[in-house]
Amino acid sequence: MSRTDEVVNGIKRMILEGRFKPGDRLPIEKDLAESLGVSRGSLREGMSALSILGIVNIRQGDGTYITNLDAPQLLAPMGFVVDFQGQGDPRHIHTVRRLLECEAARLAATRITDEALAQAGELLDEAARIAGRSPQDHERIMEIDIAFHRIIAVHAENPVLVGLIEAFAGRTLRGRLWRSLHEEGADRRTHDEHVAILQALLARDPERARIRMANHLIGVEESLHGLPDDGDTNAEPARF
Repeated sequence: MSRTDEVVNGIKRMILEGRFKPGDRLPIEKDLAESLGVSRGSLREGMSALSILGIVNIRQGDGTYITNLDAPQLLAPMGFVVDFQGQGDPRHIHTVRRLLECEAARLAATRITDEALAQAGELLDEAARIAGRSPQDHERIMEIDIAFHRIIAVHAENPVLVGLIEAFAGRTLRGRLWRSLHEEGADRRTHDEHVAILQALLARDPERARIRMANHLIGVEESLHGLPDDGDTNAEPARF
């Protein structure tokens, strides 16, 4: 085990043991290095690694603090794994996203608040107005799409699930934008699918919410057959 690993594992152990809590300021560099039995250079390397992992926040001139340790932040580095795996067939990423978000919809059906349902309804009302305009504001449509799905994920009341959904959903934007730009009537279909999901949530029907979410995300996955390989969302769709 390298000295850097010793620092990372040492700080993790201290957090798990309750010696450091979210928001705590770490001891000065000299004292912390001594307590971990490492050099200051190794300590700095370890702190940099912990910062990338979302465990500490290094504030120049102020010190180093334990972050709030929320699951989405700690799971953010998993985005590289998602990116790497998605280089082959992006449908694999979308499939995992579907599994996660269908469960989130099922859980949210009995937990989502009236205020959140109202907020989701307002987003869909705005999407309907945009879908009726020409030209359409695809960027705003994507923002509404993200916000709508996030409301559902958050109200599943499972922070680990939220973190995983954000890691996967953020990597599916290219395919979703492709669908919006190149499939005729795609934005209207997406809106109708979102409305069906919202109606299931309003009915507090977990199984119906899960099925409606699955139907929506399967449609997104099917659209990936036309997605170009070079990352150009403005390219012409594949013909077959």
